[in-house]
Amino acid sequence: MTLRYGLKLSQRASMAEYREFWQLTEDAGFDHAWVMDHFATIDHDEQGDIFEAWTLQAAMAVATSRVRIGCMVSGNTYRHPAEIAKMAVTVDHLSGGRLEFGFGAGWNTYEHEAMGLELGAPGPRLRRFEEAVTIVKSLWNDERTTFAGEHYTITDLVAEPKPVQQPVPFWIGGSGRRKTLRVVAEHADVWNWTGPGLEDFSDASATLDAHCETIGRDPGEVRRSVQLRLPDGEDTCLEIVADAVHRGATEIIFIARTPNPVVDGERLAAMLPRFRELG
Repeated sequence: MTLRYGLKLSQRASMAEYREFWQLTEDAGFDHAWVMDHFATIDHDEQGDIFEAWTLQAAMAVATSRVRIGCMVSGNTYRHPAEIAKMAVTVDHLSGGRLEFGFGAGWNTYEHEAMGLELGAPGPRLRRFEEAVTIVKSLWNDERTTFAGEHYTITDLVAEPKPVQQPVPFWIGGSGRRKTLRVVAEHADVWNWTGPGLEDFSDASATLDAHCETIGRDPGEVRRSVQLRLPDGEDTCLEIVADAVHRGATEIIFIARTPNPVVDGERLAAMLPRFRELG
């Protein structure tokens, strides 16, 4: 089993800290670097500074040369799928084919109410998301895209250029057992778990396996990712990561603690060789 490790810095940081953090992620040998997609902070303080995710990824693309880059994850409800497909292709070209495309249905009520965006109930939101996934993949692969759905209509749309990568790794975030994980089983290369604890991850992963088997897909084709905020203490951190790996995680993303995310990134980088020994 190949394990990959990444660092994530959510947008509550200065631009100088971002630049230093991305360079640290690249130099330390992490496999991928991540941001998140929100227009307001999500830690009960809407006054906090936050930058936009896709323009940050464009900056990451030109500020690094090796590490893969992505957003964990972009909310479908913020942008039209044809727009995000084009943005992703642009970042993929800027990075020379290093984009990891993270996508999700959206969830933050405050942002949607404040910006007058439709969030919708979970059922319609998931149907809207699945339509968006279909459109994005078509725009990346087909000469022309026509789509008539409940939420989106696309008519004979040309989308050039295509991504550098064929295919672009498609990450889908979420843990809804009945609907979200079915979409993951049908469309994702990597599933990003968003539950409360690693016991929940194991349960959701088993549900994903069942969805894969129902549609005739090998569950092993879907890599499993977890995001972890690690406490102090190297041995404790190693136990947590080992537990995640034991439960089937193949992509481990460490969320840097703030303030002073670069300091926390350096702490995680120092432990990376021990994490590598797990797989």
